This record gives sequence, structure tokens and C-alpha cells, in this order.
Amino acid sequence: MDLLNFNNVLNSIRNSPKRSFHLLLGNGFSIAYDPGIFSYNALHDFVSKLKDKDLSKILEVIETRNFEVIMQFLDHFSALFRAFDGDPKLKKRIDTASKKLKTSLLDAVRALHPEHVFKVPKKQSTACANFLSIFLNTGGNLFSTNYDLLLYWVLMRNKVLNHVDGCGRELENDTGEYMESEEQEWSELMWGKHHDEQNVFYLHGALPFFDSGIAVIKEQYDNYNYLLSKISARMEKGEYPIFVTAGNGEQKLKHIKHNPYLTYCYDCFCKAKGSLVTFGFSFGPYDEHIIDAINRAAKQKKPDRLWSIYIGVYSDEDKNHIEQVAEKINCKVHVFDAKTANIWGK
Repeated sequence: MDLLNFNNVLNSIRNSPKRSFHLLLGNGFSIAYDPGIFSYNALHDFVSKLKDKDLSKILEVIETRNFEVIMQFLDHFSALFRAFDGDPKLKKRIDTASKKLKTSLLDAVRALHPEHVFKVPKKQSTACANFLSIFLNTGGNLFSTNYDLLLYWVLMRNKVLNHVDGCGRELENDTGEYMESEEQEWSELMWGKHHDEQNVFYLHGALPFFDSGIAVIKEQYDNYNYLLSKISARMEKGEYPIFVTAGNGEQKLKHIKHNPYLTYCYDCFCKAKGSLVTFGFSFGPYDEHIIDAINRAAKQKKPDRLWSIYIGVYSDEDKNHIEQVAEKINCKVHVFDAKTANIWGK
């Protein structure tokens, strides 16, 4: 499999003006911005410093810094205890540790995250916006498996045209008659009002999205508080963002199917047509649900199907891995050197 550079991908886009090119972003998108904040190591070190007895023991025994692997281990331990009628107290301890780990992961993302949008240098933010515009301008969608605010911030700060996350407000005191603006009472920002035009999808949830039990609410800036401050305030009250933290692909998909926002995003990904470009997405052993979605898109009726995928890699090892993964993907697979995309303008 030949290793392309990003210019080759751009040429494919220019040579196919009638085709949509979608973008799938993984954790490598955030790591490329700042590996000191968004890497698994940074999250691992944060949780380690909490000095929780059970979490410390788990991190010591399970020798990995991949939280998805750790959570899968805990899920398996709990299932085995249930199957073999193990000590209920020990099972409860394991389940509590699993829940605490997921909560700690969210707390880590919040604590390590840049304080607000303007902490991202303008040059980097603009470069990333230009990169994202390439795909939006083809009529493509932006899909992300990241929980952080980087994508949201870049879209909002640079006013990237035609990006819609599906959210809007409802007039709560609508009488059907004319009403002065100061008399109008608007709802919180809720997902669903503009989902038909949606082209930005957070496949695993993201920090600004909360499930109220009745609606999916999106936090946003106001004149008094940074977005991250408002998210933190909700979390301190015991509310947590929509956030897929299950271990393997099957468990992630189960979590996705229990939430209307996540289900809609995943179903739209399954219906992608044209071509898909990935950046920072590893196609690891816990991403089977993503491969399944790609294959569902590739099996759609012609011409509305996914024809090809361009996967960004950082090393020969990555390339070798993708060559193996390609055997599971039912459309044409290309690989390109992710470093040549230089999406943060560094």
C-alpha cells in the first residue's frame, strides 16, 4: 500500500468536485495540538495523583495507559464475579472503582483542558479552521470521537461557514401573537431543532452535551462565564456530559444506542457517502463499531455509498497496522502521512 501525502488527498478532492469528503477525527487530532494535555499519559498521570487506593491498585496491576483497556478489564472482572457467584462486596468494590475511573477521566479532561477558546493561539486556530473548511466545502460532515472542546472552539472562533451541530432554542412562552424581544422566554440550547441540517457529529459525546433525561442540552458561552466554567459547575453538581467510556466496540455501541443524540450521530455516520478522510484515529481493537459503520456506509446502494477512505498514519508501525485493518474494510483504502497535513499550522 503506497504512502500518500496530504497533497495527494487534496488532489483527489479537487478532481472529484461532485463527491462529498467527510472527516473523522480521533484523539490524535487533540494530541497534535498539545500532547502534554491530551495524551493517554497525561490523563493517566492525573488519575494517579488522586491517590485513590483502589484506582492506584488498578493502574498498578493493569500495565497500560489506555483507559479503554482498563475499563474493559473491570467490566470483565465484574461479569466473572457475577457468573461465579463471587463475593458481592468485592463485586461492588470493582463496580464502584469502574464508575470512579470514568468520573475521574472526565475530571481529568476538565482539569487539563485549556481554560478558554483564546488560549488556543490564533495562528493555530486559523490553520485548523482552514483544514476543516476543506471538508465542509465539499458538502461533507465532520465526525469526532473526542470529548474535548478543541473542535467546538475552532468552529466557533473562526466562524467556519455552514457548520451545524443540530442545536437550537425554543420560544417557551409563544402565544402565537407578536411579542417584544424582552418579553420572550427562550429554552436552553437543545439538540434536535436543526438535526436535519447537522454536519458536525460527536460520535462519543463531548464536554458541552448533557442528557437532562428529557432533552439533550448543550452548554455555551455567556457574557459572564467561560464555557468550561459552566461545564465544571454542572459537573460539581453531579451532572456529567454525554460521554462514551465503555471498553470494547460492542460496549461502546450499546452505550451509543441508549442515547438519542449518540444514536443519531452514529446512524448518520453509517449513511456517509462519497469518501472519508481520517486524522488521528487509530482503528484500534476497541473501534470495531467504527469499522462496522464504515462498512454499512460502503454497502449502501450506488451511487449513494461510501467509495473510499483515506487514513492518516504517523509511522511505519501505524501503516502496517492499517494495512491489516484494511482487510476488514469494504471500500478502497488509502494511507497518507498525517504529518504532512499540518492541521495546527506549527
